[in-house]
Amino acid sequence: MDSSTNSLDEASADGSTDYQDRTSMMEVRLQAQEDEITLLKSSLADALRRIHIHDKLLPLLKQQLIAVNPSAARVLNQVSCSESSSSSRRFSSSAAVDGIPLSAGSPRVRRNSEKLSNADRQRKRLDKKAASSANLLTRSPSLENRAKELISNAGSPGSRRGTYSQGQSIKMFIRGRPITMYVPSNIQNYDDLKMELPLERLELDWVYGYRGRDGRANLYFLPTGEAVYFIACVIVLYHIKDSTQRHYRKHTDCVRSLALHPDKVRVASGQTAGVDKDGKPLQSCVHIWDSNTLVTLQQIGLGTFQRGVGSLAFSSADSGGFLCVIDDSTEHMLSVWDCAKETKVAEIKSTNEAVFAVEFNPSDSNNIITCGKSHVYFWTLSGGQFTKKQGIFGKYKKPKFIQCFAFGLTGDVLTGDSEGNILTWGKSAADVKTLGKGAKETYQIMRQTRAHEGSVFTLCTLQDGALLSGGGKDRKIIRWSADLAPERECEIPEKFGTVRTIAAMDEEELLVGTTRNAILRGTFSDGFLAIVQGHVDEMWGLASHPSQSLFLTCGHDRQVCLWEAEEHRLSWSVSLEEYGLCADFCPNGSTVSVGLNTGRWVVLDLLTQEVISESVDGNEQLSVMRYSPDGNFLAVGSHDNFIYIYNVTEKGRRYTRFGKCNGHSSFITHLDWSKDGRYIMSNSGDYEILYWDIPGGCKLLRNRSESKDREWASFTCVLGFHVMGVWLEGSDGTDINALCRSHSERIVAVADDFCKVHLFQFPCPKLKAPSHKYDGHGSHVTNVCFTHNDSHLLSMGGKDTCILQWKVVGGNRWDSKDKLGSASSTSTSSLEPPAS
Repeated sequence: MDSSTNSLDEASADGSTDYQDRTSMMEVRLQAQEDEITLLKSSLADALRRIHIHDKLLPLLKQQLIAVNPSAARVLNQVSCSESSSSSRRFSSSAAVDGIPLSAGSPRVRRNSEKLSNADRQRKRLDKKAASSANLLTRSPSLENRAKELISNAGSPGSRRGTYSQGQSIKMFIRGRPITMYVPSNIQNYDDLKMELPLERLELDWVYGYRGRDGRANLYFLPTGEAVYFIACVIVLYHIKDSTQRHYRKHTDCVRSLALHPDKVRVASGQTAGVDKDGKPLQSCVHIWDSNTLVTLQQIGLGTFQRGVGSLAFSSADSGGFLCVIDDSTEHMLSVWDCAKETKVAEIKSTNEAVFAVEFNPSDSNNIITCGKSHVYFWTLSGGQFTKKQGIFGKYKKPKFIQCFAFGLTGDVLTGDSEGNILTWGKSAADVKTLGKGAKETYQIMRQTRAHEGSVFTLCTLQDGALLSGGGKDRKIIRWSADLAPERECEIPEKFGTVRTIAAMDEEELLVGTTRNAILRGTFSDGFLAIVQGHVDEMWGLASHPSQSLFLTCGHDRQVCLWEAEEHRLSWSVSLEEYGLCADFCPNGSTVSVGLNTGRWVVLDLLTQEVISESVDGNEQLSVMRYSPDGNFLAVGSHDNFIYIYNVTEKGRRYTRFGKCNGHSSFITHLDWSKDGRYIMSNSGDYEILYWDIPGGCKLLRNRSESKDREWASFTCVLGFHVMGVWLEGSDGTDINALCRSHSERIVAVADDFCKVHLFQFPCPKLKAPSHKYDGHGSHVTNVCFTHNDSHLLSMGGKDTCILQWKVVGGNRWDSKDKLGSASSTSTSSLEPPAS
C-alpha cells in the first residue's frame, strides 16, 4: 500500500510539473535576455562616456600645444580643414550608400574608401556604432533615459566596484554577469549605509585531527604532560590528563616537520612554501619557539628552502646548538644552521630521490645521516664542507625504501625498511683488495633482523636501550632488547590504520600516531585507545545540532562523524558506501540526513547510528540538504540543477516526494528556507538567485522583488543583498565556498578559497565591508557553521582534513536588523572603520 501510494504521489508530482517546467524555462530565457540587455546598456554608457571625455580633452590639448608652440596653430588649422573635408566626403558617401543601393564593388564606393586614412576608418567605425546606438535609443525611449543616467554616473565609485543602484535594486557583477539585489523596504538610503567591524571576535578553542597519513616523526611528548603534533597550519600542544589544548599559530602554510630540542622545551617546526591567492610563491622557513610560552625565538632560513621543509633535527652532542634541514626541492638540499647566530654553516645537494628523515649522530655533531628511497647516506661536515658516504648493502637485498632510522646505545645506526627488516649498520675497514690502494672505510650492514610484515615505518629508542618498532601492514608495535631480541608486542585496531610514529611517555606508556590520522595512548598490557581522531580525506559536509552542542561532519573518506563540541571528542563514526558532501539535522534533533556523491541520500538515527531511510534523486552529486524550520519539508539540492522537495513525517523518519523545483540553469550550491517554512531562496553555479513557493507547487516566483522583505530561518546562500559585502573586489564567483549567519542574526561567518575564515557584521550589503580574518587552515575552507547557541563557530578545511572550533567572544545583544534600519536613516558623520 505504501509503495503504490508513493508511486502515485511521484507520478502526480511529475505530471503537474510539466507545465511548470516549460514556464520556468521561458522565465529563465527572459531573465537571460534582460541580463544581456543590461550588459549592452553598460557597454553603451561606457562608450558614450569615453567619447564625451575625448571631445572635452581635444580642445584643451590643442590650446596647450599652441601655447607651447605658436607655429603649430597653422598646422592644426590645416588638420581641421582636412578633417572637415573628409567628414563631408564621408557624409556624402554614407548618404549615397543609404539613398542609392550601390553594390559593394562599385567604383564610386571603392574610390572613396581608398581616400580614407587610418584615422578616418576609425572615425567611420565609431560613426557606425553611434548610428546603431541612435537607432537603438530611438526604438526604446526608456533605454535612452537609462543611458543618460549611466553616463551621469559613469565615474561613480559604485560602478568601478562592480555595482550600481537602480531605484530600489542593486546590480552586482561577477565575471561579467549582472546579479540583481532588491533593497529591503526598511532601507531609505542605500548610499548612507555604513559597514563596521563586528563587535564579536573569534578565539581558537579546539583543533580536531592530526596529520598522520603522510607524516613522519611528528609526535613528541613534553615534560609538561603535553603531546606535540600538528595539522594544517597549527601546532597543537595537547595536555593528555587535563584534556586541554594550546596552539602555536605563527606558520602561514601547512606545517610539514617537527623536531624537539634536547632541552625538551624548544621546538623547531617547518612549513611548506605555498602560494598566495594570486598564485605567487611564498617563502618558507623554520620557526624555533618556546613550548612553555609559545614565543618564537628564532626564524631560520626565510626564503632559503624551496617548496618547504621536509625534515629537520637538532644536534645532541653540543646541547642543540645546530639544526639540520632537508628541503622539498628537487635536489633535497641538506643544510646545517647555527641556531644562536641564525646563520647557515654549510649546504649541499643530497639526492633527487625522496628523503624521509635526517638526524645528527648523538655523539658527534659533525656526522649526519639521511635516508629515503633506496638509500642511506652518512655525511661528514668539516670546514664548512660536506663529504658523503653511501651505505653498502652488499649481499643483502636492497630495499625500495629506507623508511626510518634510530641510534643504539653503542652508536650503531638502525634502519627500518620497506621489506620489514631492521638493518644494523657499522663502519668497516677499507677493502684494499677489492677497491684498490687508497680505499677508504665504508658503512656496511652488520646484521639484518626480520621485524614486521610490510614496512617498518618508525623506530624509537628508549632510555634503557630498548627499541620500539612500528609496522605497516601488520599494525604491530614490538619492543626489542638492546641486542634486538623481541620482548613484547601488540597490535593496534584496524580502524585506526597502520603505525606511523611512536613517542614514549615513560617506560610503559606510549603515544602512537597512525596513518588514519589518529593518536593512540596505551601500553602493551592494556592496549591502546584513541585520544585524537579525525577525517583522512577532503571534507565538505558540516551541520550543527539544533539544540545540543553536537555537530556532524562527512567527507570523501566515506566517514560520517558526530562530535561533542563541549567535550571535544568524537561521539561516533559510521562508514558509508559512498562519500558524503552535505548534511542537515532534523529540527527535532533525533535524525540527520546526509547527501552523497551519487545522488543518493540517507537518514541516520542519532542514537543507534542506523540508516532509517534512503532515497535517490538523479545520478549526480548532492550539494545541500536543508530542513524547513517546522521540520515538515526537506529540500535536497543536486548538481542536476533541481531541488527535490520531500514531505517529512513520523518525527523525521518517513519521507515522501512532494515536488521538484525546476528553473536553475546550473547546479545548486546553497539554499535556505523562510521562517514561515513556505519559501526557498537558492543559489546556483552560474550565480543565479531564485525564489520558490513550495506549498504552491514548488513554483518559481517570477517577481523576485516580492521576496526582498522576506525573513529567512537560516542564511547560507553566498549571493544575496544581505551578504553582498562579503565578496572581494575581482572575485570570480568561486572564491567563497560557504557562509553562515549566526542564530542571533548579528554576524555572518565566511569560508573562502584562500584558507581564511572571515567574520562580518550581518547584514553587510555593501562591497568592501570590513571583517575580522583568521588563519589556521592549510587548504580551502569548505564550510562554516555556528553551534545552536552561537557560542562557537566550526570551520572545516578541505584537503587539510582539519576541523577548527572557534569560541565567539565579545559583542552585545542588540538586534542587527534595527541596526541596519537605523544606519540607513542616520547622517554620514560616523566614520567607517578600516578592515581588520
